[in-house]
Amino acid sequence: MTQTPDNTRQKLDEEAIKYVLMSAREHDVKFIRLWFTDILGTLKGFAITDDELEGVLRNGASFDGASIEGLTRADESDMIAMPDPSTFQVLPWRPSKDAVARMFCDIETPTGEPSAADGRQVLRRNLVRASEMGFNFYVAPEIEYYYDMGEAEEAARTHRSSYFDQTSVDGSGADLRRETVLTLEKMGIPVKHSHHEVGEGQHEIDLRHTNALTMADSIITFKVIAKELAAPQGAYATFMPRPFGDRHGSGMHTHMSLFKGDENAFFDDADEKNLSETGKHFIAGLMRHAAEICVVTNQWINSYKRLLPGLEAPIFASWSTGNFGDLIRVPTYRPGREESVRIEYRAPDAAANPYLLFSVLLAAGLDGIENKLPLPQPLEDDVFRMSDAELSAHGVARLPRTLDEAIRLAENSELLEKALGTTVMSNFLANKRLEWQEFSNTVTDYELARYRHL
Repeated sequence: MTQTPDNTRQKLDEEAIKYVLMSAREHDVKFIRLWFTDILGTLKGFAITDDELEGVLRNGASFDGASIEGLTRADESDMIAMPDPSTFQVLPWRPSKDAVARMFCDIETPTGEPSAADGRQVLRRNLVRASEMGFNFYVAPEIEYYYDMGEAEEAARTHRSSYFDQTSVDGSGADLRRETVLTLEKMGIPVKHSHHEVGEGQHEIDLRHTNALTMADSIITFKVIAKELAAPQGAYATFMPRPFGDRHGSGMHTHMSLFKGDENAFFDDADEKNLSETGKHFIAGLMRHAAEICVVTNQWINSYKRLLPGLEAPIFASWSTGNFGDLIRVPTYRPGREESVRIEYRAPDAAANPYLLFSVLLAAGLDGIENKLPLPQPLEDDVFRMSDAELSAHGVARLPRTLDEAIRLAENSELLEKALGTTVMSNFLANKRLEWQEFSNTVTDYELARYRHL
């Protein structure tokens, strides 16, 4: 991989710093929020004033990382938030006078080394590996979520708004979705589609494909925007995978492609499905490792309440070109659109940490390419009607049914350790074990209703 000379890098850094300082002055920015995430993908951060901006751009800002989930060990709590100038954006929902901007940060140790526990750094490492193999990794998520309208919820449900409905009968959901799209685009995040989803009060916004690091930042920003715009309306934007037991869950189907320069590495004009050998090996890698990476793609206990038959969510590691119940779908090729040939991975939900999510998806696919894993024929039959013997004959494995099962499948995964690093994998699984233990020790409403009076 070609290295950027140090003097060129310094020049680029200086230009980026000057651009941020000029933009801050032009937009009357008084406060700058320094954003980063904990190991679960939860947004964290703190604010500085414009007087501190130039110094922080050059030297970073120190903070105590010990209280951030999975970020540091207790004996090395001091950490540095190093802003990425390319992510500077004014927050449109804040006042224009004494405006507020944000920048995403890479987390470093006091000696300037990348933090082994920073999800953004984890994704960077995986993207470097792809680059060394000659690939650029692009993604495009379909983000589903619900607006919980509070007192207006029951009124909204009586109208039974559903898939692609164009009316505004579901409370203010359609208006909130519109404002979310407009705000995303004001922050430089392009939107491809938006529409009402299957469930009452459920919406989907699809972001236009871009490189994985930019998209991970965009997903974090998207969730903040949706919540911030909903709150003044007395509503709440929830990205819980299945917040309502009588409605569909919310997924984050992720479209992926690898490019070599301007050429789509997944496209082959001579193949019956226009899918290259590289693309086939990538899918085979995803299928091989699907069960062991499920703890990252579906990290909450509630995630597994969505992965059920009949909810357009996968429960098997299968692939097809048209079945929306399979884990992996290869959308039909449109002549003349070679760049659009891609792989859709349907397991993830928006509760996932996007930095870790893209890391494990890329790592699984690259493993398939490196080892030239064979791809079984696609399942064009209904996978839910097939017997275990038939599934086994097609090389199809079941996905875990609970978070506990997902943890156990992940514990000895060499691929996860390679993709996440020992520190992140250890801390992440420790957090998930604690979550499952707390859940297992909790007496639920279901148990009380079923057993209390027996």
